[in-house]
Amino acid sequence: MNRLFLLLTLIFIPHCQAFASDQPEPVWRSLDPQNSVLMQLPHGDVVIELAPTFSPNHVNQMKELIRLGVYDNQPFYRVIDGFVAQGGPQDESTHKKATETLTLEGEWSTDSTFTFTPIQENDMFAPVTGFIKGFALGHDPANKTAWLLHCPGVIAMARGNDPDSGTSHFYITIGQATRYLDRLMSIFGRVVYGMEHVHAIQRTQVIEGDTPVEPDEHIRIVSMRMMSDIPEDERIHLEIEDTETAAYQQFLTERRHRTAPFFFKPPPPVLDICQVPVKTRIAND
Repeated sequence: MNRLFLLLTLIFIPHCQAFASDQPEPVWRSLDPQNSVLMQLPHGDVVIELAPTFSPNHVNQMKELIRLGVYDNQPFYRVIDGFVAQGGPQDESTHKKATETLTLEGEWSTDSTFTFTPIQENDMFAPVTGFIKGFALGHDPANKTAWLLHCPGVIAMARGNDPDSGTSHFYITIGQATRYLDRLMSIFGRVVYGMEHVHAIQRTQVIEGDTPVEPDEHIRIVSMRMMSDIPEDERIHLEIEDTETAAYQQFLTERRHRTAPFFFKPPPPVLDICQVPVKTRIAND
């Protein structure tokens, strides 16, 4: 065995043990095939969970566009490192539905019955942050509004200056949270599988003086299909960690108060909503 590898192994193992805890087993929920999308890229598959509870009109539009084949063989034409991967049909005239504008679904009203799993108060962009059905959200109790957050991996509809100008072009956040876009855009889903393939999409923007990326080098979507339209034996069956459980609450407590021996200088008991993971796993048949 390589001596350097052995040394690194001996160093790393104690660190892993230091992070171990007596956390309860997560509670899992099955991904609904009626509200999940399989996006096939040349280099791998990506699964997107849609959010009809929060952005119903955008979800319905996306489903219809997918079933029309609008996104098949279309490029990710605006891919900026640390920001977004944006794609959409290059000739919208071939599908009338692809040009229909949507009213912004940037936030929704809440009432006294509104519940979610809280994460942090006095977030930089929201009075309160938390999870609902695995989606990161901001909440303003005083104004009784809530909205989904631009954490890495969310999918939202691109638009122009008019808030109600989104049609068919979408983006996936590939960098750290672009939270300044919260409430300004319609988030309608998030990547729950294959994020590494999203990160591998060819960047289209280069630094000044570098060789430009030509359009024929842009990564194209092989196909997008609703998971429910795919034969059962060809689907990717996933389970998502349920964020509305006591087990997840305990996980949050332990993550907020890092007491493992590794943290000889404990960090502040703060949780950045976009740094709190929600696990995905392949479902056991």
